[in-house]
Amino acid sequence: MIKAILIFNNHGKPRLCKFYQHYSEDTQQQIIRETFHLVSKRDENVCNFLEGGLLIGGSDNKLIYRHYATLYFVFCVDSSESELGILDLIQVFVETLDKCFENVCELDLIFHVDKVHNILAEMVMGGMVLETNMNEIVTQIDAQTKLEKSEWFEPILLYGDWYSRRPITFFIHLKCALICSACFSTYLCTGWLSRSAGPGCVCRKEYESS
Repeated sequence: MIKAILIFNNHGKPRLCKFYQHYSEDTQQQIIRETFHLVSKRDENVCNFLEGGLLIGGSDNKLIYRHYATLYFVFCVDSSESELGILDLIQVFVETLDKCFENVCELDLIFHVDKVHNILAEMVMGGMVLETNMNEIVTQIDAQTKLEKSEWFEPILLYGDWYSRRPITFFIHLKCALICSACFSTYLCTGWLSRSAGPGCVCRKEYESS
């Protein structure tokens, strides 16, 4: 079982932390510092796995890592996992990131952390490996991205001016709850001119029917 997946840079700054067992926040920070200390002091020509730190389980667990440029990718696993299998999984993870972000770098993990977590969730769930096929993972991520775009923005036809009834097309945010300036009730934002009551609000229907 995979207990934790940690990504940090050469200075020990965490860029992604995913724990599959419960640890308090303080313990998580200590595990990150301990893991960085164990991994960063190793020479480049030694093997890529070693015994886990005391906080993550000691000799019953292993740290398996790869070092890419400025980032360490570390998987904390128990004795049931294959070292070589996890090394391959790290490679698949990095290659998938590289394909999704087109030459991935540390900044991508900082500014697109949600997408990185989504990619990881396609590969590992509850500490168990779900998928190792990079093409399948990328396909699922692309589908998620298209779905998010279709959910959050869509073109609709609204009356931009309720007096002249001139139609205007808006790209609207579908998940923004606002308060109607006319009746002060809460409604779902669908794009409107600020001088009039918002579309979707009850007072607009009453206004139009009068």
